[in-house]
Amino acid sequence: MVVPAWAWFATIGGLVVLFALDLFIVDRKPHEVTVGEAGRWVAFYVACAIAFGGAIWAFSGWQYAGEFFAGYITEYSLSVDNLFIFLIIMSAFSVPKIHQHRVLLIGILIALVMRGLFIAVGAVAIAKFSWVFYLFGIFLVYTAWQLARTGLGEDEEYEENAMTKLTRRVFPVTDTYHGAKSFIRLDGKRFVTPMFVVMIAIGTADLLFAVDSIPAIFGLTKEPFLVFTANAFALMGLRQLYFLLGGLLKKLVYLSVGLAVILGFIGVKLVLEALHTNTLPFINGGEALGVPTIGIGLSLTVIVSVLAITTVASLVKSRRDDAKSGENTEPAEQKL
Repeated sequence: MVVPAWAWFATIGGLVVLFALDLFIVDRKPHEVTVGEAGRWVAFYVACAIAFGGAIWAFSGWQYAGEFFAGYITEYSLSVDNLFIFLIIMSAFSVPKIHQHRVLLIGILIALVMRGLFIAVGAVAIAKFSWVFYLFGIFLVYTAWQLARTGLGEDEEYEENAMTKLTRRVFPVTDTYHGAKSFIRLDGKRFVTPMFVVMIAIGTADLLFAVDSIPAIFGLTKEPFLVFTANAFALMGLRQLYFLLGGLLKKLVYLSVGLAVILGFIGVKLVLEALHTNTLPFINGGEALGVPTIGIGLSLTVIVSVLAITTVASLVKSRRDDAKSGENTEPAEQKL
């Protein structure tokens, strides 16, 4: 897939415009984002992603469009793990609800820039060293096993990472929020507010999750343009998904299992492709092995099916648990 420079500039320019619209429309008057408002924005961003994938299909064919959609769905689903951490960070910093949208917007913009650098490094490594797929594949299988064993991070306690601690050491931080301001001058001295620190925390926390999501999408497409745009659209819709799901996150009880299956599947796919194009001298004398590979059509089918089954099973279990909880509390209430 040859992507001309103008396509890169046009795409990045379009993403900047979407971010600006979001900032000026939603955050023009700071307010608590309602479920209905979040739902409309989620639908809008999903529609944008579908339209972008349709444009890729029209100009470059189904193969690349399928890779984009598989990457987008995978990145979006893996990003749900980020939402648990976002909830923890928002709670730890006691971010006022009317300013949470701005925190997520700027934090995710920071994350997108850093992910872009991460993607560029990964693309160069894959282009020069095909054996990197072995590392990516093994890492994803290990991550899948860990995720299935320990689950998502909803019960974790937040600990400031190195970048957040460095920010506190370099800049004097005020004890309280000052509206939506990130910088403020007090007694002639410039301070940063907790708003600035929490934005750094959100952006850098997301980058840590990119450690597994970036190898995962490279297992679905080797095109840096598709990797970047799939990440961008997933991150842009993530903010509104945060407000839309809210307390529903804890009802997705089987989500960790579903994500583990997807990561494990992509990990196996990467290892098979690495074997199919093997150049390592200690494996089959440096010759490629005639192993089967997994096409993008099957990959997309598996990803969508696993997410659908996981979501339905989670909601059914949560409903049954709620019903049992209601039955157990009813006799106690009657006794009172």
